[in-house]
Amino acid sequence: MLKIHNSLSGKKERFEPLEAGKVRMYVCGITVYDYLHLGHARMLIVFDMITRWLRRDYQLTYVRNITDIDDKIIARANENGEDIDALTARFIEAMNEDCAALDILPPTHEPRATETMDAIIKMIEALEERDYAYRGDNGDVYYAVAKFDSYGALSGRNPVDLRAGARVEPDEYKRDPLDFVLWKAAKPGEPFWPSPWGDGRPGWHIECSAMATKILGNVFDIHGGGMDLKFPHHENEIAQSCAATGEGFASLWMHNGFVRIDEEKMSKSLGNFFTVREILKSYHPDEVRFFLLGAHYRQPINYSESELEATRAALTGYYSALAKVNLQATKDSPVVDESYAQRFADSMNDDFNTPGALAVLADLKRDLNISLKSDNQTLADGLGRELVRLAGILGLLGEEPQAWLRRSAPDAKTSEELSDTEIESLIAKRNHARADKDFAESDRIRNLLANAGVQLEDGPDGTTWRR
Repeated sequence: MLKIHNSLSGKKERFEPLEAGKVRMYVCGITVYDYLHLGHARMLIVFDMITRWLRRDYQLTYVRNITDIDDKIIARANENGEDIDALTARFIEAMNEDCAALDILPPTHEPRATETMDAIIKMIEALEERDYAYRGDNGDVYYAVAKFDSYGALSGRNPVDLRAGARVEPDEYKRDPLDFVLWKAAKPGEPFWPSPWGDGRPGWHIECSAMATKILGNVFDIHGGGMDLKFPHHENEIAQSCAATGEGFASLWMHNGFVRIDEEKMSKSLGNFFTVREILKSYHPDEVRFFLLGAHYRQPINYSESELEATRAALTGYYSALAKVNLQATKDSPVVDESYAQRFADSMNDDFNTPGALAVLADLKRDLNISLKSDNQTLADGLGRELVRLAGILGLLGEEPQAWLRRSAPDAKTSEELSDTEIESLIAKRNHARADKDFAESDRIRNLLANAGVQLEDGPDGTTWRR
């Protein structure tokens, strides 16, 4: 029985899809004006993990949008002296490359704001007809927050308190400081689309409402995104969507926690972010994924080099164990104790508790190593296969063990290292020296390889190595 924490109710709820056997989920995606940073990667990996788990039991329709027109994009294009379409195309391509590197599965649909303009305009028209929208003297169209009685329910904020703390600039055209823009009148040098209110472009919030309802319908199962979107973005989405359709919106809301650096939220505005590309120069995608899944998705996680180094060591331990077993099952392969899979499922069904699921993987590795030490190879082989199967649900341990152990760090200077062929040749010479009981030569070769950053492991099936 799957339970998910609903941000709207503030508690875990038994998940029951609106339509039996099917789940419809929308997640706020990337605004494409720069490279993905680790905060983006966490959101993408969290909902990739959720996607993988849901698809085991449900037919999932997963929508993750692309925001390809907004103030930040226009500002960056002007700063670069670059065409907006060229800018967004470049960063969409970069985003797809980074997602592929992190083994993030593509969504079912990936709509773009600029390709959803008809639905956006139709939704604003509906809001205007229902008296939830008005035109300002500056030509912009605004949403009238005061008309939506439950505004603030998602974020737990009181509109009265919000108004008391709001600052209204002298040139504001809003009737209420909480009102937000639905349609922006065209300005010189900015892209625009024709509309009933004149040439212009949509506000950010209306884009997601239109994209979500166009593909998933007025009411769907799950809406997700980063914690920073809860207010005002998601609050505004609820207000405008419910007002436009006269129905509900998302049944359940999910928000992942921040990635922090020195206990501050990682963000572009603060300038304290690391791009995925920078991190992948030093760390393998599996290490990044394992690190981010090591904390519960709703909790903040603090980025540090030491944590990633610890993750590297942990993964090397997994692959070292897997290198000693046969991962190819046959019809005669014994069935492994089902308690591992049950504990794994129990953790995942408890609001996607990945730390609990990773603890099961750690127990499997421990028991695998115990069985190897006791020469129970058949049991070790079965445990290894179960370890790979369960880890694969999280998108982990998908590399061939020997390839992992032999690879260099992505940023290593390979020209200064021994080649694989040279290493294999030295190991063969060492094995020959050991057979001849020339232990001085054997130790010399081991030390030579160690000084070159190559670690050997002698086992019953021969010698394995890794950089």
